[in-house]
This record gives sequence, structure tokens and C-alpha cells, in this order.
Amino acid sequence: MREKFRNNYSYIFEKELLQEIESLAVYKEFKENDIIIDIDHYIVSIPLVLDGAIKIMRQDEDGNELILYFIERGDTCAMTLSCCMGQSKSKIRAVAETDVSMLMIPKQKMKEWLTKYGTWQEYILQSYHGRMHEFIEALDTIAFLNMDMRLLKYLRDKAMVIGNDEIYTTHKEIAEDLHTSRVVISRLLKGLEKDGKIKLNRNNIHVIDL
Repeated sequence: MREKFRNNYSYIFEKELLQEIESLAVYKEFKENDIIIDIDHYIVSIPLVLDGAIKIMRQDEDGNELILYFIERGDTCAMTLSCCMGQSKSKIRAVAETDVSMLMIPKQKMKEWLTKYGTWQEYILQSYHGRMHEFIEALDTIAFLNMDMRLLKYLRDKAMVIGNDEIYTTHKEIAEDLHTSRVVISRLLKGLEKDGKIKLNRNNIHVIDL
């Protein structure tokens, strides 16, 4: 765990902050598809991702989900930080896209470190900026892109965060992430294959156009 943490964060945080994190953070592991943070739950810890990828989801009143963005190694979740600052319940669901390992930092350290460590303040601000950019991109995708382009972007993003251009998933799972039907996804996937952007295999989708 210490080696993973140092490899990912030693170039971000100063020595004193690294030591403090190592002394109080709790190491956690999650399997693919595990729910890490759920909607309407109070958040008591700030995650620092060591390995793997996490998808951040929103849910409507009918229980339909929509993917907002992914976070991966070296990241934290801006939504989590916001809830910690405001003492509010989570508005998102965080699901392990792959097997994930992370450090959980007690939320009371959030404000303390903002004034104590300049590198922590910079990291938090950059995290907010990065997640806000991805959130706006997600809104633009929904508002301005046709479903076939939304699907291709989703596949590209997924391939990038898992570090593999072969994606092992079902048409149903993709449909749930994009808040549409399996039939629509199957039809669009065939269209993307015809255009040479992907190749549909029996057990996976090979993303050609990255």
C-alpha cells in the first residue's frame, strides 16, 4: 500500500503531508461493480484512488441511472469533497469500474489541510476544476451529441480509464449507463462497427477509433 501511495502522490504532496496521510488513512479495496459511495449516504472519508477506475453516477426519481464521469488512479472525487465541506448527503453513486484500491482520509482533515499544506490546497482546487470540466463535458454530450456519438465517447472514455481497448461489458450494462434501451445500444453498436470505429466480438467490444 505504501509503495502504491508514494508512486501516485509523492510528486503531488510534500513530505510532511505524505507522512500524515500514511499515519491516519485507512486502506480499502473494492471489487468490480461494488458500490463505494451511495446516494443519500453521509460521507465520512475522502478517497484517494491508488489503483483502478470508478464511475460516478446520478439517479433520477424512477431509479434510472446516468454516468457523469470516471475517476482513476491519482484522483479524488469532487462531489465527495463538496459533501464533506457542506456536511450534506451524497448526491452521487460511485461504482467500481474495475477492481479498486484507495486510501480513505477522515473528512475533518479536509479543512485543516487546506490551510496547513499548500500542495493539498492546490490538489483540491485542481480536482474541482478537473471534475467540473468533465461534468460540463457530460452535459454537453447529453445536450448536443447524437446517441451514436455519445456511445462512441462512452466507449473511448471507458477504454482509456481501464487501460484496455477491449471492453468486457454487455449491451444492457451500456444501456443502463447511458439511460437508454438495450435495443438502441445494440443497433448503434452495429452502426459503429460498420463505420470501422469498433469491432464487436463475442465477449467484448474492441474500440478501434481511440
